[in-house]
Amino acid sequence: MIRIANGQGFWGDSLDAPVQQVRRGPIDYLTLDYLAEVTMSILEKQRSRDPKAGYARDFVDLIARLLPELRDRRVRVIANAGGVNPMGCRDALLEVARSQKIPITVGTVTGDDITDQLDRILSRGIELRNMDTDAPLASIRDRVQRANVYLGAFPVAEALKRGADIVVSGRIADAALVMGPMIHEFGWNETDWDKLSAGIIAGHVAECGAQGSGGNCQVDWETIPNLADVGYPIIEAERDGSFVATKHHGTGGRVTVASVKEQLLYEIGDPKAYITPDVIADFTTIHLQQDGEDRVRFRGIQGLPATNFYKVSISYSAGFKAMGQMAYGWPDALKKARAADRILRERLDRLGLKFDAIRTEFLGAGACHGIEAAIPSAEIEPHLPEVVLRVGVRSQDRKMVERFTREIAPLALSGPPVASGLGLGRPQVEEIIAFWPALIPKSEVQPEVAIWRSDA
Repeated sequence: MIRIANGQGFWGDSLDAPVQQVRRGPIDYLTLDYLAEVTMSILEKQRSRDPKAGYARDFVDLIARLLPELRDRRVRVIANAGGVNPMGCRDALLEVARSQKIPITVGTVTGDDITDQLDRILSRGIELRNMDTDAPLASIRDRVQRANVYLGAFPVAEALKRGADIVVSGRIADAALVMGPMIHEFGWNETDWDKLSAGIIAGHVAECGAQGSGGNCQVDWETIPNLADVGYPIIEAERDGSFVATKHHGTGGRVTVASVKEQLLYEIGDPKAYITPDVIADFTTIHLQQDGEDRVRFRGIQGLPATNFYKVSISYSAGFKAMGQMAYGWPDALKKARAADRILRERLDRLGLKFDAIRTEFLGAGACHGIEAAIPSAEIEPHLPEVVLRVGVRSQDRKMVERFTREIAPLALSGPPVASGLGLGRPQVEEIIAFWPALIPKSEVQPEVAIWRSDA
């Protein structure tokens, strides 16, 4: 049995969680998931300004903080913190090791970045059609910023086999971070579909950090203990593919069949066909059993052969946006906010400003589910203590969006009586980065594994 702890659900998650995963009990592997589609675009912007950037610097700081303990406890680390610059991340890690005089071996997993290969791929008749709209990539080719393939777990396992203490990757499937150690430790092969399916499901349970151990949980959320000290998920994996989801003893949160089911349903699409680079997992074959306090056992999981395709995450420029807001207080808070929205729109029309989209939300009066859901009768409306008017616009024309940003503040003195402009100043114009999902034959992609040793 091996113990795989996840200490990061996204870039921006708790800085202390990975430290606690290492210090509060025995683990064999620490995994850290930093990447989302928008994260790749943010990292690319950083690298465009500084060629040495483009990776999650928080990860390097974490390793600097933990390296002696990782060595002493013999914990190996796997992270997709390399983002769009895995080699830059590698260099920073090796420098940390040298400065602390602790020798380490870093494994890099690359080959996911196919940005520079897009024209060659398109010329071969591979259209990289949008999985949602079926449009060919050629329709937005001139606006593409990045293209990264979701690689699988076998390159991670190869890096571990070759002695890596820390494995750093670019874009790989989130759950592959957890399955990689299983493949390495248990010797699973590429056709062990049921075991691979179990490994991917284990990774799916852990990949979102504390969301898999009681955080963001709808089931009896008020009774979940000590979320201020929530324990992050740990997978106790066995060779036959069965595993237990748990957390460190004495930490807050909760691991029960009910809470685990919530995480299982997160972002899976068809539960009978959860498609990953290495296997198609059938979530309907999962058998769950409470195996003690904060322990849920998984067994009986079945899988199907992997497809011949990788998924590609392509980001591209899609215009500009800006968002502004004002707060209105009692009495008649919602009525004032609605009037301000109407006045603003009339002024935008009079200025001849036309947008691809304009959206209004009334925070405090049903922004999530609609005003009608929150306010069933007119009599309730006057009792709302405050409502925040939030208006956003989107356009391909940056100048038009910039003009919009100059129309929010005037509402303070030339509209309904306002409580506050919330001290936000003039809204900022932001570039919109859109997501283009596509499929690419695996034969077009070559994952690469390399090993690097510090000279400490």
